[in-house]
Amino acid sequence: MEFENLVKLIQAVSESELTRFSYEENGVSISMKKDKKQKLVTINNVAENTGAALLPLPSVASTGTATEHGNSEGNTVKSPLVGTFYSAPDPESEPFVKVGDYVSKGQVLGIVEAMKLMNEIESDYEGVVKEILVSNEDVIEFGQPLFIIGEK
Repeated sequence: MEFENLVKLIQAVSESELTRFSYEENGVSISMKKDKKQKLVTINNVAENTGAALLPLPSVASTGTATEHGNSEGNTVKSPLVGTFYSAPDPESEPFVKVGDYVSKGQVLGIVEAMKLMNEIESDYEGVVKEILVSNEDVIEFGQPLFIIGEK
């Protein structure tokens, strides 16, 4: 299954009322299970895995006021897929960004691991990080707000 189709499949299951989904193709088994509070995605690869790749994905973002996230106003950077959020490239490193940091368009804000692939979340906006709405290693959903980027 091609990566784009895999992402579409994850999004479709995430947005549906399904609580369990399984799929197998060419020795790769995909199982997804979700409950009201979190979604879990697991892969069992029967064939030999060649390793994870670091692929940048465009971030899904919206513009507007973030009233449901406190008093911060700005642009919201949302997750483009379901997965596990990482604030740093590895456990020993400093986070990519902190509240108060200035970021430019295209700057990496974090990583979402999905299906053993590391996907960089890049800023679509230039400005100051007003809020970080998720913690390191949180399981996140498609379209979930991750960052609020405000004006300089």
